[in-house]
Amino acid sequence: MSATPPAPPVHPVSVVGIGADGWSGLSGGAREALREAEVLIGGSRQLDLLPPECAGVQVSWPSPLRPGVPRLLAEHRERRIAVLASGDPMFYGIGRALAEELGPESLHVLPHPSSVSYACARLGWPLEDTEVVTLVGRPAARLAVSLHEGRRLLVLSADATTPATVAALLTAHGFGPSRMRVLEQLGSEAEAYVDGVAESWAHAPGDRLNVIAIDCRASQDALRLGAVPGLPDEAYEHDGQLTKRHIRAATLGALAPAPGELLWDVGGGSGSIAIEWMRTHVSCRAVSVERDPVRAERIVRNADRLGVPGLRVVTGPAPSSLSEMAALAVPDAVFIGGGLTAPGLLDACWEALRPGGRLVANTVTLESEALLGEWYRTYGGELTRLAVAHAVPVGGFTGWRQAMPVTQWSVRKSPSAAPSPAPVPSPGDRT
Repeated sequence: MSATPPAPPVHPVSVVGIGADGWSGLSGGAREALREAEVLIGGSRQLDLLPPECAGVQVSWPSPLRPGVPRLLAEHRERRIAVLASGDPMFYGIGRALAEELGPESLHVLPHPSSVSYACARLGWPLEDTEVVTLVGRPAARLAVSLHEGRRLLVLSADATTPATVAALLTAHGFGPSRMRVLEQLGSEAEAYVDGVAESWAHAPGDRLNVIAIDCRASQDALRLGAVPGLPDEAYEHDGQLTKRHIRAATLGALAPAPGELLWDVGGGSGSIAIEWMRTHVSCRAVSVERDPVRAERIVRNADRLGVPGLRVVTGPAPSSLSEMAALAVPDAVFIGGGLTAPGLLDACWEALRPGGRLVANTVTLESEALLGEWYRTYGGELTRLAVAHAVPVGGFTGWRQAMPVTQWSVRKSPSAAPSPAPVPSPGDRT
């Protein structure tokens, strides 16, 4: 959204959804809005679908699009404007940008069936049971988080090369047996589709207007990744600096991610906490702070492979790296998994955390445990000892091997938080 909202247009802006069937597929109201418009704004493909009777001045969107929207609307604000959009303007379309810039009261939206509605109609899939992933302007890696045995996915393609990219990604993630159908030019007379299996996909690129339908099928040796925190440790590339599976599940439970929230993961290690925070909902955001450049690069690779390429990684020591982050966005939750006793670290995290936000810190050392005890006495919350044992062979028998116990402090910040207790100097740690 622009920093200074533009003056509202004199007339409501008509936002008209148009499909691949062009003018013939529009309702009477949509046609009337386009005929009456003095200015017609859209992509060149949409504008080319209009007949001569739409006599308004045609203006193509600038590139990049979003920064140019306010200028373009301001330039024509006294004229009757109609904006053309593909399908439903409010479904991954220009309608969102216009509503954010002008306010919904300045818009008159006339939707057309989306490509997703057409695809579900052709496939016989219930729309409410079908997950939609868009790869338009987004990395293909984000598809990985939606891969589960038996799920039906619709992928909005960026262009004609997207199906091959998706087939390769499915195969690399153990979903090579998945059936893929590419539906092109949905709703037009040129509508067509191709069918195949991801691991043997050999179709040449077709039409750039396509939607990919995926019946997810995992190979027998695919690593099973569930939909809740606590992924198998082997899902991560790591050098030992990894919050282990059972502790990770308990930690995410204490952090309690909710849609749209932002997490700071301080002392990222392998990035597992931030990654599984983001996997809980597509709108969850996270920043992972890791001082070691090698580990920071590893976090990026883990995030890509596990379907959350939007994870931001800050390379540098904490707390010095946190001041710049605090100026950009206030976290809803903070996890500290390393460097707890670095001077000023807990204070900086507490100061940055929004009122009502949650802070969770894990440690395995007595020194850091003493520090958490001080903060617990000041701020309350929950101080918990987490112990996990695994069954291992003992000669010809089986016994328990105890992992190092983890002390966890979790707390919700109230608007009237007390001053920080004095820090206890000691080397940091990572659990």
